[in-house]
This record gives sequence, C-alpha cells and structure tokens, in this order.
Amino acid sequence: MEQRTLTLGHSPDPDDAFMFYALAKDLIPSPGYRFEHILQDIQTLNERALRGELDISAVSIHAYAHISSQYALLPSGASMGDGYGPMLVAKRPLTRDAIATRRIAVPGRMTSAFLALQLYLGRPAREFEHVVVPFDLIFEAVQNGVADVGLIIHEGQLTFEKQGFHLCEDLGAWWGREHDGLPLPLGGNVIHKRIPPAERKVISDLLTASIQYSLAHRAEAVKHSLRWARGMGQELADKFVGMYVNHWTMDYGERGREAIRRFLGEAAKQGLIPSQPELEFVL
Repeated sequence: MEQRTLTLGHSPDPDDAFMFYALAKDLIPSPGYRFEHILQDIQTLNERALRGELDISAVSIHAYAHISSQYALLPSGASMGDGYGPMLVAKRPLTRDAIATRRIAVPGRMTSAFLALQLYLGRPAREFEHVVVPFDLIFEAVQNGVADVGLIIHEGQLTFEKQGFHLCEDLGAWWGREHDGLPLPLGGNVIHKRIPPAERKVISDLLTASIQYSLAHRAEAVKHSLRWARGMGQELADKFVGMYVNHWTMDYGERGREAIRRFLGEAAKQGLIPSQPELEFVL
C-alpha cells in the first residue's frame, strides 16, 4: 500500500514525546500513512500554523484563535491545567499589582500562558513591560536581571523552588478560582482543513490510539520521553507527564470545550484576540 507522508509538529517535551511514542516507534499500525515528526518549541509551531505549513500540529489554544479558518481541533491531545498551569515566579513574592509594574520574561506572545497572563493582569500586552525569552532560559533571565518576573511553562513548574524562586501566582489555579473550577486550556492538536474530512477522522483515530498505547504502556513510554526531560529523572518526568496526559487528553468532553469557549471568549471581550472563533472539532 502506498503511504502518504504527513507532517506532525510537536514540542520536544516529555508529555508530547509520551503521547506520540507509539507513532514515532511504529508500535501501532498506521495503514496508508507515515508521520514525519517535527520537534520545535510551541512558539515556533504556532508561527508555522499561522502560515498553514504543517498537516498536523500541537498549538497553543491562544494560537487557535488565529488559525481556526485553516485548522480543525482534534478531539484528543489536549493539555489542560486542571487546578495548575503556567506560573509567575520571582526572586521574592510579588502581588499582582507589583507584577504589572515589573518586566516579565514570557515564553512567546502566541502562547496560552501569555494570553492567561494578560487576563490575569487585566490589561493588554502593550500596557506592561515584557520580554520574549526561550522557555528554557526564563529562570536564567530572571536570575541575571534581564527580567524581574518569569512566566514559566513545562517542567519549570516542578523545579522553580530548587532554582531558588518564589511562586507569585499559578495561573491555572487562578483561572479555576475565577471560572467555576474549569481547567485552563493550554494546548491542543490541530489538523489542516486541506485534508478531506473523512481522512481527518482516520488520522484523528490514529493519534488517539497512540495516546492510548502510551497510557497502557506507561513505564516504557515515560522512559522514551526522558530524552526530552531536560534533567528530570524518571519519577519527576512521570509526574510531569501525568499533569498533561490524562483524561482531558483523551477527549476534551463538554467541560473541556466550555473551558476553551470561556478562555477565548474572555480574551475576545477584552480585545486580546480579534474575535472568538467557532470551535470546530474532528468528531
């Protein structure tokens, strides 16, 4: 059978590596398709999605507001902060009002973390000082005085205390307090609409099967993900994977879809995105 090659973009992080383990290692059948795995940071993937370059990609939910005309959301692969999420850290505790007057190191302007930060501060990006820094250099930026506050994502959420930083606010916890306990929608997988609808469903099922395989073979999938764990041991990597690969990842469900509508709706209301997009899922 002739195989069609599809580009599949995802972050070089333990949770994404865990999700796509079975596809990367050909552990499940994918008749008719092969996947070219493209590992890049989420800001770069967001920018590529804006240009419609990749067939399938992990993207920030923030970015989805700008690419919904080109891409549909896949039902699996979500990263949801259920009571936790991106964190604001500093060398000493700071209040929300104080944070708004400091320079903040952020991991990219199209990330959901950055959109959540604007909602938290109650002001658009132009009204507070910030500097874009690669996510894995944010601690260094704050330590060296390039910024006063760091907006951290990925494994930094588990290691900031060892780095000597104080937690000023967990934006996932804040969002839950403000919005009826809803999770904070951070990332999702999307598929380009140039792929016919019937094929989208087949491909969607393959990606879901890959996640199911990893959850059923957790130890070996976590071991595979350690290559991208940036100093985390197996125990810490397993904890991180559990934060972002769970029941939300298998399917958003109505509560997950409501979380996205609320997140982007609040952003649209405050003029932080052009408009609230219709959520189009591959069903």
